[in-house]
Amino acid sequence: MRTQQRVTVPGGVSLVLDVWEGGGSGFLLVHGLASNARMWDGVAGRLAEAGHAVAAVDLRGHGRSDKVDWGYDFATVCADLGEVIGELGWERPVVVGQSWGGNVVLELALRSPDILAGVACVDGGTIELAGRFATWEDCAAALAPPVLVGTAAGRFEGAIRAAHPDWPESGIQGALANFEVRPDGTVAPWLSLEHHMTILRALYEHRPSTRYAELAVPVLLVAADTGDPAWTAEKKSSVEAAVEAIPVAKAVWFSPADHDIHAQFPDEVAAVLHRAVSEGFFG
Repeated sequence: MRTQQRVTVPGGVSLVLDVWEGGGSGFLLVHGLASNARMWDGVAGRLAEAGHAVAAVDLRGHGRSDKVDWGYDFATVCADLGEVIGELGWERPVVVGQSWGGNVVLELALRSPDILAGVACVDGGTIELAGRFATWEDCAAALAPPVLVGTAAGRFEGAIRAAHPDWPESGIQGALANFEVRPDGTVAPWLSLEHHMTILRALYEHRPSTRYAELAVPVLLVAADTGDPAWTAEKKSSVEAAVEAIPVAKAVWFSPADHDIHAQFPDEVAAVLHRAVSEGFFG
């Protein structure tokens, strides 16, 4: 059964978690940039059915958590996750992150390996935007989010459903939860544009590949072939380099698949995670 829990991290910032109790090994699920915990609903439900304890967190600035104006750097977000793990009372969970969240959990593994059994990076962890964009200004211009503030909620939901006809309802509802519905019936993203760009800048400056060899916990990379040959070739190269450089690592590919693999294929992603634990990949 799902319950909601609040964890207050240093600085008085309140983070919201959805928690599924279980007797098996724990999974902490971390969303991507401008996303939210409910994108993990399908995966979390399947893992809980398999007997695992599961928690999905809304990171600061996102979803139901506090919208503060500071602390969007990797060090602070990783410290937040360390506090969450401590409050949950779990011994060495597997921490799973998607996209930016994948880079976050990889950084957490570098900073705090003793509190983890391992990490799984879902179409993330190997993101190095500086390899794609010569300058931060180029990156910001290309990856700034679309302006959706003021879109009618019904129109927005219709667009989400049209864009993802093969997603289960859990994924659709998760995507809708990235936005608040305002009293006038229009939507606005929970994550402000200012905070979005601050996180994007931190991601642009992140260089995980320079520290792969230092990782002391197993790393599972779950990657998506989105059907773009050039982009997939570049991604395959970076994933292969990571698997070669990280002391204990392996990759699982979904093809074809959206960037939000966890929302599109929750049963299959949960099965990959459960199998990694049951087969002893995380020790």
